[in-house]
Amino acid sequence: MGRVAFIRAAAVFFLLTSICSAEALPAPREVTLSAADGTKLKGTFFASHKTGPGVLLLHQCNRQRGVWEDLAKKLSASGINVFTFDLRGFGESGGERYDKLTPQQEGQTELQLWPGDIDAAFQYLVSQPEVTRNVIGVGGASCGVNNAIQAARRHSEVKSLVLLSGNTNFDGRQFLRNSPNLPVFFAVADDDEFKPIVTAIEWLYSLSPNPGKKFVHYTNGGHGADMFAPHPELPGLIVDWFVTTLVKTPGHAPVSRELQPIPQEVQTLDLIDQPGGPAKVMRMLVEARQKDPKASLFREDLVNYLGYEHAQAGDKKGAIEILKLNVAAYPNSPNTYDSLSDAYLGDGQNDLARQNAKKALELLQSDTTDPEQLRNGIRANVERKLKQLGDETR
Repeated sequence: MGRVAFIRAAAVFFLLTSICSAEALPAPREVTLSAADGTKLKGTFFASHKTGPGVLLLHQCNRQRGVWEDLAKKLSASGINVFTFDLRGFGESGGERYDKLTPQQEGQTELQLWPGDIDAAFQYLVSQPEVTRNVIGVGGASCGVNNAIQAARRHSEVKSLVLLSGNTNFDGRQFLRNSPNLPVFFAVADDDEFKPIVTAIEWLYSLSPNPGKKFVHYTNGGHGADMFAPHPELPGLIVDWFVTTLVKTPGHAPVSRELQPIPQEVQTLDLIDQPGGPAKVMRMLVEARQKDPKASLFREDLVNYLGYEHAQAGDKKGAIEILKLNVAAYPNSPNTYDSLSDAYLGDGQNDLARQNAKKALELLQSDTTDPEQLRNGIRANVERKLKQLGDETR
């Protein structure tokens, strides 16, 4: 055979091999799971052409499982089996529609129902014969970030995480701090529609002690999986990440040569999160305000969120100190006083709860900064508390 003929034959061979490999990839399989309470959960299993690791992808709370389809197909083509599913209340899954729930119902669903639903999806994934059950990755976007971290807390089989544009709670942060052997991939865009998210994801990145952690930071791209459209390279980066941390070197990523700088605000948030931290930051705030009366060391909304998290975790005294710090930093905000009132009420300090609730009402009368929906929510919460305390508003 001549050289030209040989090259042509080889080209045909490789073309046929590629076609056969593509044809050998199984079609995505639609799946219906039953949650513990009988709610039907719809998912899709993307099997690889060979036995290999598994990845569970958890969607954001303004989308559904379809946002992962292209990434899931790329992962399955790379030798990784993938399961996506609609959280209850989303897409094809049962349950009350999430966007119709009250904030209280949302919280109950997220804390009491989602963990069991996600565990059902996790068990389905690891039970598939194609899946190496002790080598699993989890990816999450937005609210899926906390869901992914919590899944890793519950399942030691998780060897790698991908977190896009999200936050986690106190327990999730503690888990990241104490997981030096868990490689994590982070991504966010500066134009995220939820402004605190950029700082939140930078904070989570700073918490991970894993030397192979990776951060992708865009100036634009939107929220969560929405970043895939303007940044078509991002799914490829995620595929490379999971191939490295699940196939080539399970549970390990090469040491990062370039670490993302940690903004001062993120360092301040982390200090507030620690025992004794609020008092230290209070001193920092006093010193900063002596030089600049308008100095701001942190975002009001993030610290407000932080205070409620400590309260939910049982750290009532810590929550009070955090929210007192927020009042000191934002003394004209009705929301800071309302939140501090909640913390005092939760700790049984009714007089201080009443005092701060009334201060919130007073500030509401001249508040033109907060949106109407927030002002109405604060007013309703304050009036409910005062009624509970036997002090009806006029």
